[in-house]
Amino acid sequence: MGRVIRAQRKGAGGIFKSHTKHRKGAARHRVQDYAERHGYIKGIVKEIIHDPGRGAPLARVVFRDPYHYKQREELFVATEGMFTGQFIYCGKKAALTVGNILPLGSMPEGTIVCNLEEKAGDRGAIARCAGNYATVIGHNPEDGKTRVKLPSGAKKVIDSTCRAAVGIVAAGGIVDKPLLKAGRAFHKYRAKRNSWPRTRGVAMNPVDHPHGGGNHQHIGHASTVSRHAPPGQKVGLIAARRTGLLRGTKGTEK
Repeated sequence: MGRVIRAQRKGAGGIFKSHTKHRKGAARHRVQDYAERHGYIKGIVKEIIHDPGRGAPLARVVFRDPYHYKQREELFVATEGMFTGQFIYCGKKAALTVGNILPLGSMPEGTIVCNLEEKAGDRGAIARCAGNYATVIGHNPEDGKTRVKLPSGAKKVIDSTCRAAVGIVAAGGIVDKPLLKAGRAFHKYRAKRNSWPRTRGVAMNPVDHPHGGGNHQHIGHASTVSRHAPPGQKVGLIAARRTGLLRGTKGTEK
């Protein structure tokens, strides 16, 4: 009987919980209301702030409440080119300008978008990482669906009423800068969660990991593992459809 491996320990939380103490809050679109579904509503960017553990900056945007005499503050993922004092328009009739939030059905084909909803009203789920974006490929007005190209390159059909911000997520240059030293990696992951440094399975003993042991650091068996493997065995390439290098030219998807 081996030890409980790292992958099993992560599920319980404990020392592997995310570090949320200094975070600024969930970055989401406004709750969809009558103003957004039928016209537009204007907000102003009050400040652009850093969120610990997140590469992209956030924008604090203030809207007037459409029903009561008060202001509503929202946290959005900042788009490239956003600035304090900028007016942000959200809704079906908003202009196609960087930073504005529109339903996909109101955008022409080829529009670059970010912080895209997967299901209408979920307030943003796709392309939220620094420098990321999705592209509107085409519309199908009969069944109210829109086809988009995701940051991974995959194409997905989603509802045309799903909202997205126009433009790409800010801080795209963060991925170009190398970490260079262990201290920077330490501080990067300290703000996120306990996921660094990460010991390789082949560097462990057989009791600690299915890849451990042996006179040379080698796995000793195929690294692919069944989807239905028990938790202590489920390491490596889980339920891999294919493995190895992608060879040849990439086939174009119809």
